[in-house]
Amino acid sequence: MSQAVTKKRLTTSAMIASLAAPGQRTKAAPFGHALTELAATRLDIVGLSADLSKYTDLHIFAKTYPDRFYQMGMAEQLLMSAAAGLAREGALPFVTTYAVFAARRAYDFICMAIAEEKLNVKIVCALPGLTTGYGPSHQATEDIAIFRGMPNLTIIDPCDALEIEQAVPAIAAHDGPVYMRLLRGNVPIVLDEYGYKFEVGKAALLRDGTDALVISSGFMTMRALEAATVLEADRVKLAVLHVPTIKPLDEAKILAEAAKPGRIVIVAENHTVIGGLGEAVATLLLRNGITPVFYQIALPDEFLDAGALPTLHDRYGISAEAVVASIKAWL
Repeated sequence: MSQAVTKKRLTTSAMIASLAAPGQRTKAAPFGHALTELAATRLDIVGLSADLSKYTDLHIFAKTYPDRFYQMGMAEQLLMSAAAGLAREGALPFVTTYAVFAARRAYDFICMAIAEEKLNVKIVCALPGLTTGYGPSHQATEDIAIFRGMPNLTIIDPCDALEIEQAVPAIAAHDGPVYMRLLRGNVPIVLDEYGYKFEVGKAALLRDGTDALVISSGFMTMRALEAATVLEADRVKLAVLHVPTIKPLDEAKILAEAAKPGRIVIVAENHTVIGGLGEAVATLLLRNGITPVFYQIALPDEFLDAGALPTLHDRYGISAEAVVASIKAWL
């Protein structure tokens, strides 16, 4: 009889989809409402989805502008090709699906039909990173790594409802293809407390601190801000640099902050440790001769478990409590 031991995949009992903590302020479907509002004045905007409009909040746009909405069915390659054709005819397509399907299933169509031609298509994808408990088939833990190597493609990873609302008109005004990760449903609101204004290609220092610098994107900026509040009680001063544009990076801002002496640098992201913001920042620092003590908070290079999000975020080190524990251990 074989003595081989098979690793058992751990699971939890519930699939909890919300990122909001109990009592946290949220806004419902910020992408759907922002796009619908913008479309009132941008008559060139059209919406397309691969049978997922309800699950990417695009159904709000579809209900208001049914003659400008295209339901393409479960055919992501066709979805991207149709968006390219509409863009060639002068429309401004906003395309929604799940991040796994855009990155894994439709990559070549995005590359050849959209990015190579620099077409004005905005690809907005739900369930990025670890934002669903439904396991590897729906967890797009490597989407940024896949798309970072694609020329001409701008990559956006917004933090909260406010940033999504601001990003929609900004990426519509941006010339060229965009891939934006989407937080859907009831999305937390945090950045209004920092006087934040989204700009494509710009990072923002949300709070300063002398002990450690967290460079973060997506909802991990929310986690970093939560950690900074907790650590403040222990007299740990944590700076948080929010980097919503993964490509192109705001190199000048990142270099200026990382070069400040006396503090460790931590990159926090809702993405695998391979090929995301962490490696992009590390490469940038090394190329410019800046070598702080450097750490990553990110998802492991493996297929993740299924289960409830709070449990999974604790398990993989991206909950606020896990972030606090990691930073304390490194200081």
